Amino acid sequence: MCPDVGQATSRKMKVDLRKTLFILPNLFTLSSVLCGFYAILTCTGGATNNEYYRASLLIIFAMFFDTVDGRVARLTKSQSAVGVQLDSLADVISFGVAPAVLVYRWSLESLDVVGLLAAFTYVACGTIRLARFNVLTTGEGGAPKKPSKYILGLPTPAAAGILISLVVANTVTGRLPGSPLLIMAVVLALSFFMISTVRFRSFKDLRLSWRTVFFVSVAIGSTVFVALQFHVSIALVWLLASYIVIGVAEAIFSLPSRLAKRRALQENEEDAPKRLPY
Repeated sequence: MCPDVGQATSRKMKVDLRKTLFILPNLFTLSSVLCGFYAILTCTGGATNNEYYRASLLIIFAMFFDTVDGRVARLTKSQSAVGVQLDSLADVISFGVAPAVLVYRWSLESLDVVGLLAAFTYVACGTIRLARFNVLTTGEGGAPKKPSKYILGLPTPAAAGILISLVVANTVTGRLPGSPLLIMAVVLALSFFMISTVRFRSFKDLRLSWRTVFFVSVAIGSTVFVALQFHVSIALVWLLASYIVIGVAEAIFSLPSRLAKRRALQENEEDAPKRLPY
C-alpha cells in the first residue's frame, strides 16, 4: 500500500475516534434522564414509603450522572453547544419534574389544587433558572464558557437534593415533620432561590480564603455533629440547607461592596462628558 494512502487512512481513523468521544458525556446525561424518568414512574399509582424512598435514590443516581457528564466532557475535551443544551434539558426532567412529582405524591397531594400549583411553581422556576443558566454560560455560537466560581441562582440539583433528603429522612427516621404546609413552604422557598440573583458557589473554581474556609468548616463540622446525634439522612438535609445559608450569607456580606461599586459606576457615568449629537 502506498505510504500516502496509509497516512490518510490513519488520519481519518483518528478523526472518527475523536468524534466518538462526544457521545460519551451525552450517554451519562441520558443516564440521568433515565433515572429521573424511572423515578417519576415509581411515584405514580398507589406508591408507598418504600417507592418514595426508591424514587429518591433514583434521583440521587441522576445527580451522580449529572456530575460525571461535565467532568467527562472536560476530560475528553468534547464540550459542545449541544452538550450544554442537552444537560439543561436533562436537568429539567431529573431535578425539576421528578422531585416535584415525588414531593407532590408524598405530601402536597393532600392540599389539592394548592399543592399542585406549588409543585408546578417549582418546575416552572427550575425551568426558568436553567434557561437563564444556558444564556449566561454560553458564548457566541453557543460554545460553553469557562466554569465560573459562582452560579447565579440556586442550582437545580441542590434544590432537588433538599426535597429528596426531606423525603428520605422522613421515611427512614420519621423524626422530621412532614406537614404538607411546611413542605409547601420549603418548595416555594426553593423555587424563589432558583430564580433569585443570589450567587451560590459552584466549587468548580474554588479559591481558598478565610471566608471560604470558615463557612465550609462550620458546614462540615455541624453536619458531622448532626449525623452523630441524629441520623445521616437528617445530616444530609442540614448540609444542603447550609449550602443555601452560605450563599445568602455571602450575598449579605458582599452587598456593601457591590453597592459601592454600583454607586461609583453611576458617578463615573454622570461625570463623563456627554457626546454631542451630529
